[in-house]
This record gives sequence, C-alpha cells and structure tokens, in this order.
Amino acid sequence: MSTQAPNANPDFLRRPLDAGNPITYWNVSAISEEQYDVADKTMTGNMDAQFFLTKEKNFIPHEYPCRTQFVADFRGKKPAVRDEQPTDHVWLPFGSPRMDFSGFWFRATRLSAWAQTCIEADAAGKAKLKLITCGGAVLWVNGKQVCESATYIRNYEQAVECEVELDAGINEFKIFFDDLAERDTRYFFQLDYLSGPDAQIALPVASRAGVADQIEQALDRMHFDKPAYSTGDVVMLLPATVDCDVDVTITVEGDFLSQEKLVVNRHLKAGAKSIVVGHVSDFHSDFRHFEVSLSAEGFSAERPFTVEIAHSEEQGEAPATLDARVDEALSHVAHKGYDDSISALARLSLGLGDAVTERMINNSLPKIEACHDCADFHLVPLLFGRIQYAHLLSKDMLSRIDRATLDFRFWLDEPGNDVQWYYSENHALLFHTAAYLAGHLHADKVFTRSGNIGKDQSLAAAGRLRAWFDHFEQWEMAEFNSVPYFPIDLKGLATLAALAHDEDIKARAKRAVLRLIKVVASSAHHGIMTGAQGRSYEHTLMAARTSELSAISRVLWGRGWFGRCFHCLPQLLLCMRDFGLEVPQDYRDMAILTGDEQREWVFAQGENKFTKLYHYKTSSTAMGSAARYRWGEWGYQETVLQLRLGMNPDAQIWMNHPGEVIHCGFGRPSYWGGCGTMPRVHQYRDLAIVLFETHEEQPDFTHIWFPQIAFDEAEIGDAIATARSGDGFVQMLADKPLEMLSYGPTANNELRQMGRKTAWLIRLGNAGTSGTFASFKDRFASLSYKQEEGIILIEDPDYGVVSFQEDGTIKAEGRTLDPATWSVEGTLADLR
Repeated sequence: MSTQAPNANPDFLRRPLDAGNPITYWNVSAISEEQYDVADKTMTGNMDAQFFLTKEKNFIPHEYPCRTQFVADFRGKKPAVRDEQPTDHVWLPFGSPRMDFSGFWFRATRLSAWAQTCIEADAAGKAKLKLITCGGAVLWVNGKQVCESATYIRNYEQAVECEVELDAGINEFKIFFDDLAERDTRYFFQLDYLSGPDAQIALPVASRAGVADQIEQALDRMHFDKPAYSTGDVVMLLPATVDCDVDVTITVEGDFLSQEKLVVNRHLKAGAKSIVVGHVSDFHSDFRHFEVSLSAEGFSAERPFTVEIAHSEEQGEAPATLDARVDEALSHVAHKGYDDSISALARLSLGLGDAVTERMINNSLPKIEACHDCADFHLVPLLFGRIQYAHLLSKDMLSRIDRATLDFRFWLDEPGNDVQWYYSENHALLFHTAAYLAGHLHADKVFTRSGNIGKDQSLAAAGRLRAWFDHFEQWEMAEFNSVPYFPIDLKGLATLAALAHDEDIKARAKRAVLRLIKVVASSAHHGIMTGAQGRSYEHTLMAARTSELSAISRVLWGRGWFGRCFHCLPQLLLCMRDFGLEVPQDYRDMAILTGDEQREWVFAQGENKFTKLYHYKTSSTAMGSAARYRWGEWGYQETVLQLRLGMNPDAQIWMNHPGEVIHCGFGRPSYWGGCGTMPRVHQYRDLAIVLFETHEEQPDFTHIWFPQIAFDEAEIGDAIATARSGDGFVQMLADKPLEMLSYGPTANNELRQMGRKTAWLIRLGNAGTSGTFASFKDRFASLSYKQEEGIILIEDPDYGVVSFQEDGTIKAEGRTLDPATWSVEGTLADLR
C-alpha cells in the first residue's frame, strides 16, 4: 500500500453515502503479521476429490489444528485489540464494497490491522450499521466502542448489526480487525450504513481534496492499451488526467508463488495521458501483476492491474524436430524459468551443476524446510534432481537437501503444525510421490516426523500411490480440464514414470501421463487448451501464450510458446529424452485440426462422474462447456464455457458470474475465475446457451471476456456482439442491453449484462460453412430461444430445432446426446 504523509489539518475527500450502502473509503494501517504455531499434531482424513463442491457459500470444512486452537482461544470473545498502527495508507474502493486485504499465506499467520475514516452527518441522530467479516473486528465511533464480532470461521463471512448516535458534522470511525490466515485467506471487513441521518463519507487526506479526487479518477479509468503484449512498448492509458505533476511507482510481480519483483519509477507531467512502463523485452515472458501507485502533494493511492507479456515474437516458430524442441525447452526452463528447484532440475539435466543452480535450489529449500503450503511443488522436482544428478551438486547442498527431506511432513498422519493442503488430488499425488522416492533414496535413514526408516516410508507411500491410481483410473481429474492443474498432476506422474522403482507404479504413471496429454489434445484449439475448467484463475484464463500447457504444446506439436512459470515441463522432457516416453503422433492430429474437419468430444470427469464435458471444434473455431453441472448452486473456481477463434490464441471468449467485484482479488470465485452462481449451460456443436440466475448477496451482473483488439473484426450492438478472427466467427446474443466497459483494468475487453437473470446465446461459424463474415451475421442475426416447461428450444438455421432438456439431454439433427451416459474415457466423433 502507498503511504500518505501525516497532516495535522487534513482536507476531506467526500463521497456520497446513501442508506443501505457500504462505507468504502478508508485510511488503513499495514498488516501486522505473526506466525501462529501450535504443538505438532497428527490429523486424520484422506484425499477429498470433491472438496470444492461446496454448497454453503464455498465453506470448506477441513479444519487444521491451528484453527482448532485459535477458535478455542478467541471465538466468541472480544478480539484481542493490539498493535495499533498509524492508518497512513489509503484504501480506495474502485467499486468494491469492502476494505479487502485478502491474500495468500503459506504458514498459519495471525493478522491484525486498523482502519479509519469519517462520516459527515447533516444532523445528529441514530444510525444503524452492519459489520461483516470472516474473522474478528471491533468498531469505535467517536472514541466509543459500538460493536464487535469474533466468529473466526475460515473464509466464511458473518454479520453483526449495531446502533450508534452520530453527531452533526464529522464523526470518526475506527476499526480493528484480525484473523488467522491459512493459505488463501479472505481478510476483509465491510461496514454498511443501513440507516441514519443524511450523511456522506469524508476521508481525511494529506493533500488538497481536488488532488486526491483526480488521482482516484486517474486510477479508476487507467488501463493498458492492449489486452496482451508480444512486441513493442507496454503502455498504460490515462483517460482521466491529473492537473499537477505525479510520481508513479509500478511494482511488477508474477503470481502468488513467485518472489521476484521489479520496481519501475516514472514522473508524469501535469495532464499526461499515458505511461510507457517499458518495452516487452524489459519484462519476463509471463502473466504479470502491475501495482500502480500515484503520488502528489503527500497523497498516494494505488491499484492493481494485470496483463500477459509474451516473448512469442522473439521465440519465433518451434524447431522442426521433436529432439530439437526438447532441447530448446530444457534450455529455456534452465535459463528463463523462475529461480526454483524446477529450473534447477532443467539445468542439472544439461550438466549445469554450478552456483546458479544451487542458488535456485536455495530459493526452494526454505519453503520445504518450513513445510510451507505448496512446498510439495518444490520437493518433487528437487528429489528428481537429487536422485539423478547428485554428482553435480556440492556436498553441502546434498546434505541440506537430505536434511530437509528427512524432516519434511509427508502426510496428515505425521505430526506437524503446518497448513499444507493435503486433500486435493494434485497435492496428494505429490506428497505420496515425494515420500515414495525419498524413502527409497534414504532406505536406512529415519524420517523425523513418521519415525519410520526410509524403506517403510516408501512402502507406505507406494500403497497410497496405488490407491491414488485406482481412483484416477476410474474417475480421472476432479479439477477437470484445468489449465493450472494438468501441469501439477503431470509433475508427479512424469516423475514416477521416470523414477519409480516398482514397475507397476512406473507403468501406471506412464499411462496416466499419456492419458492427460490426450485429454489436452482433444480439448485444445491449435494446441491451446479451450474448454470448461474445474478450477481457473484470472492468470490461467488470460495467459494463452505463456501458460505451461502452451509450452507443452510447442514441444509435442510445434504450436505454442514459453512463459516463465513451470511445474512439470522438465520432468516431462526428461521422460521423453531419457526414459523412453513416446507420445503418439495422432495426438497432434487431435490437437490441431485442418481443412474441413469437425470434431465432437464428450466425456466425464471426477468421482462418480460429477462433471460431464462437451467440446466441439473445427480448424477455425473451438468451444467447450460443462453439461448439466451444478445449476443454480454457489460456484467455486469453475469456468463453464470457453471458446477460441482463428489462429490467434488471444482471440478467446469466456463468461462467468463474478464472485467478487474487486479486480485481481483472491476470492474463490474471483472477478474472472469461477462463478458466483453456477449457470444453466447447454451446447450442441457451434451453438450454446448460458442462463444465469444469481443469488441476491452476490454481484448483480454477468460478463464475458471480449478483447476487441484481438479480433480482426468486432461489432457491438444493443444486445448483440459479433467478432471474427481469421476464418472463425462468433455471435453473442444477450437478453438485456450490453455494456462494453470503456475504462478501468478491463477497458475494451469486458462486455457486461446487468441483472440477476441474464442469458447469453452463442453461435460460432467459419468461412468454410458460412462464407463471409457478413453472410454469417445475416444468417444468425435472428437466432433466439424459448422455454417450454423447462425445455429450451432453439431453431438453428443449420441444425434445425435443437432441444435442450432439463436433465441435460440434447436432441438435434436426429441425434440424442445424454450426458448421463458419457464415459470417463470419452467419445470422439468426426461430424463431417
């Protein structure tokens, strides 16, 4: 957060405050953090492949010992007010109803912070307030405590109401709020002004109020000039300018797992309308977060922005042969990946056992030694390097790796006080893989937490791995089709396919690797994953070129580019280079269609086939969706429909109901990743319909990512949007007026429908079947739908009457497709 200089006689930034609305402008302190350790304990439980299928506002019931102890000590009691700090940072809402410090903490951490603002009442009188938070909070008005809350239910908001007497004029509001952070943590409060005297927010500011107002407006309307960058300058536009000179500080970072940071300083003259942040080559090839701070006259405020920067122009076309592509990829990870054990493995595989490699390992080791959440992401590739390339590492490094391995907590039944996430299938696989290999490596040594010698540690892990494979081979991925979780699963599977000492485990891992690659190929459009996803994030949806699946596609099929964040690529490459893994050639034909091919792919995923998936693609278009999936329920991180046009990977569209209105937030669901309420979705070939009916306490709009500049042509009407990329066409019809946002982080990329009940009717087409873009638009302009007793009927010019049933069944062109019959193996059909 930016800091504003103290001012004994502040001006006030005044904003309207209507009854029923939240108080959204605050001066806040920094967060006080203290690691919260409890006695080491074991836990019970097993992998929970359906943990995110929650129905009660995404409450996940698995409780760790730290939370149990924290609740026993603090729930239902007055919060332990402490660490009062200056509230010298400014929180501007940008549409959010909350003061939100949500984030990710890798160890259990006790958090506390303070916030202060003023309410200017026209007259004295009684006001009714509602305080909402997931943790604890205390509210004072004019120095008098008026309410408190201490529920401390992880990531589950609760409300308390109170009444307070306001004075005429300025009234000071102060809030202390705290919580226990475990991994992804919703750390916020919301204070609603339910009723009371006519009033306005009056935020004390260090500068003249006019300057603060202009800085807020500048940040509110600021945006990048492109939805993604692969060449030229990275430029931010300022539709709203500031009348005085402004100092700009831009902090550029990767995702929450990365530690690197680049700070860019700029000075803007009064009235400046743009900021050249730098050239594409100044930044890593990755999805990047830009924290932009504007400062003038002692007032500072900031806002986050995100964009993908891809070095695709520099990387050029992929080499012609598979061997050359494997070599290229290993070199890229070794020299341009994050400084961690994954990149270190790539370097070791190239014979580079140098100081740079050990520096990378040293960046991962503290996470493993402290049992950070996601430490298993680092440990598995570290063990691969330790087992295969020990001769390239120094004795001191080997000793530290071995000590960290022997002291690590590998599963729930071993004592510990960490908050590693054991329950999801991807983490469970990695924990068991690490224990299996580490135990075999250190067969006669004692593992600290279990007390087992390595031979027994490995044997127990082998049993758990076999059980994991039993589940996977029957149901496959709970986190279905997910761009971020294919690489995590492949991290463990490729390691086992290379290094497993039991032939049955090695064989099952190899089959699983090939199966996941086949699923990706079947759901890919020219190598780029396109379809419904069980868990998604903003950075995995928007990052078409720099995702790890893009890099895998480049290696396997010659289409794609490299980013900076890797989980499985070195292990997969080594399986191919050194351990005999051969990916069938026909997988490329699945991933990249040519000519007039038209392919339908239906399959099921998850325990008891809880997800049924439909995918259809041609050489010019692709669209995938979730069939009869949790209609009307609270969502988590599911993206239920995604499509792509032409050959440009940025020419993509997905839609969702946001789980929160803050941009770049940590909510699950967030602004783009997942759905607050799951919609009714149907798809048949190039036709789809998505019907939202959202819950009252959630945001009151739905939207689509519609990056106009990425398309060759795009048009937006009152309730229709059309686009073309190459030979691929799309038409989006809405049942309410469409609004293209013209300012803010998603300017010219976000198309919105207001209302709790919205509908999106989607039709794809291509030059081969529809002729010109103009003829496509004419042909489908009158497309509409109607509902009869729960059945949705659409008369399509090509398919005739398409009937979407309440049970998800599709009837069209003399065919009946029933999702209940779709298998995990799936069915590919050529529909030419």
